[in-house]
Amino acid sequence: MTNPPEGGRPLTAGVAILATTVAVVSLLVGGLLTAVSLTGHVFGAWPSPESVSPGLIGAAMLGTAPGLFTVAKARRWEEVRTLVDPLGIVLVGLFAVTLLDAGRLYIARGGSIIPVLFSLGWLFTLGLLSVAALITLTWQHLTPAGPPPPRTAPLPAWAKPPLAVLGSAWLGIGAGLLTRPSFWADFVPWTVNRVDAQALGVWALALGVGVLGALAEDDLDRTRPALLALPGTAIAAAVVLAFRASAVNWSSGPALGLVCMLTGLLVAGASGRLLLGSVSGERREGAAAGAVRRGTPR
Repeated sequence: MTNPPEGGRPLTAGVAILATTVAVVSLLVGGLLTAVSLTGHVFGAWPSPESVSPGLIGAAMLGTAPGLFTVAKARRWEEVRTLVDPLGIVLVGLFAVTLLDAGRLYIARGGSIIPVLFSLGWLFTLGLLSVAALITLTWQHLTPAGPPPPRTAPLPAWAKPPLAVLGSAWLGIGAGLLTRPSFWADFVPWTVNRVDAQALGVWALALGVGVLGALAEDDLDRTRPALLALPGTAIAAAVVLAFRASAVNWSSGPALGLVCMLTGLLVAGASGRLLLGSVSGERREGAAAGAVRRGTPR
C-alpha cells in the first residue's frame, strides 16, 4: 500500500475502475430497460406485471451514471464515498435478491431466447461486479489514511432537517420493501411482484444511505458525484412515470409520497450544485483579491 497523502484516504485505482465500469454498464443496461419500458412493454431478467418497475430500475442506473463517471477524477476517498458506498449496496443487494429469487428468472422459468439470455447476462454481470465491489471497497477501507481533511464547504443549517427527513424516508421504505416485500408491495402505487419490490427496495435503501451519508459528511465538496446522481435519478424516474402514468394509481397516498421523495432528490441535488457554485465563486474572488494585495498578476 502507498503512503497516504496529507489529509484523508487516497482513492485506490480499483474503486475508480469499478465506478467507471459500472457507469458504462448502467448506460447500456439502464438505457435498454428504460427505453423498452417507455414503449409499454415489459422487459427484464424476470417477468414483471407492469413495465414501470423495470423502467424505474433502468432509470436509476441511467441517473447515477454521470456521477460514477466523475469518481475517477477524485484524489481522496472522502470525495466519493457518498456515492460509492451506496453503489456497493446496489451491486451486492441486487445480486443477493437475484440469487434468492433465482427460480423466478427467465433462465429458470423459460421463455423466448432474448429474455432468457438477458437474465443469464444479468446474473453473470451482477455476480462479477458484486465480487469486484467487495474486494475493491474492502481494499479501499484498509488503505492507510492521513489526518481527516478539513470541511471546506459545510452544509447550511437550513438544509439539514429536510435532508434527514428525505434520507430517512428512502431508507425506511427501502428496508421495508427488501425485508418484507409481501407486505410493503401493497404500498407501491402500481402492481409489483416479490422480485420487483425487493429490487426497488435495494435502490431505495441505497438512495437513503447516500442522502444520510451526505448529511453526515457535512461538506458540499465531498458530495460532488452524489450531487450529479441525485437529480439525474429523479429526472430519469420522472420520465418513466410520466410515460407509464396510466399504470400508476395517482390518487393513492403512496403515489403522492413518491412524487414528494423524487422532488426532494431533485431539489437536494440542484440546490447543492448551486451552493457549491456559489462557494467556488467566492473562492475565486478571494484568490483574486489576495493576488492583488500581494501585488501579483491575477
